[in-house]
Amino acid sequence: MINNTIKFLSNIKDEGKRLDILLSEKIPDFSRTYLKKIIENQNVKVDNKIISSPSKKIKGDQQIQISIKLEEKVIVKPKKIKLDIVYEDNNILVINKPSGMVVHPGAGNYKDTLVNALIYKYNNNLSNINGPIRPGIVHRIDKDTSGLLVVAKNNFAHNFLSQQFSDHSIKRTYLALIWGVIRPLKGKIKTFIQRSKKNRKLMSVSEKKGKLAITNYKTIKVYNIKSTPKVSLVEFNLETGRTHQIRVHMQFIKNYIIGDKYYGKKLRGFKNIEKKFENLIKELNGQALHAKNLTLKNPSNKKLISFESSVPKDFKKLLNFLEKQVVEN
Repeated sequence: MINNTIKFLSNIKDEGKRLDILLSEKIPDFSRTYLKKIIENQNVKVDNKIISSPSKKIKGDQQIQISIKLEEKVIVKPKKIKLDIVYEDNNILVINKPSGMVVHPGAGNYKDTLVNALIYKYNNNLSNINGPIRPGIVHRIDKDTSGLLVVAKNNFAHNFLSQQFSDHSIKRTYLALIWGVIRPLKGKIKTFIQRSKKNRKLMSVSEKKGKLAITNYKTIKVYNIKSTPKVSLVEFNLETGRTHQIRVHMQFIKNYIIGDKYYGKKLRGFKNIEKKFENLIKELNGQALHAKNLTLKNPSNKKLISFESSVPKDFKKLLNFLEKQVVEN
């Protein structure tokens, strides 16, 4: 067994929250029930004092430390994997993650993650606030989503970035191809999201329980093609960063993201679809969802920096097909 220690500071927005609720928000990989047991087993400290009550109310600016015992097999080993580094300085690096790559080890993915690649390239020169299996990782992108991700090289940068995520000042813009047309064409989706009762690996919308999730969207273009259901190119801006948020919200309003194997609509569910378009969808390495823009304050000088990433080739092929069909029809 190895001990994975995670540390973070609470902020003013955490004031009054139960300890177990706060931990479930900060560490979404583990269920609230599991985290309750961690607390009750005296593996959590608040301001260096062991807390055994899950209902302990938290104040702002408190140091919280949680120790989670992990099996030896999840020790992360370095692996030479090519990284598409968009930007790098002494504090951070911005990576364009390909679809199909898991961000950090867990649940059967221990060898080919982004973390394995980071450890190979940077060794111990990464933040360690999130423990040995998530060095440098401040936020995540789903395995089958491509796009921009910021990594912290040290704990100063990690805390600086974490605060921006906490107060929602980091701007993240995604691009997606969805089935149908969202009405109205521009707006906001605001719901609660929680673990699915049917499948604990997935998320679902809830009327009252879960975490508040806010997704702003804007329709860029609607493709009305003969013999194929309508398709829309939509831009999303996240106010919150919940697990699978955009995908869950699109499932909720029944405008599924094309190629999404878990929250999407199966191709056999469509009566009429252009065969070439169907084949291009099958060739997608994940879903047609791409984190195209990332804007944040640089820890080095506190100035805003912004990065843009083009959609991957398989996504681009879908767009090219749609544009060509519109012109010809």
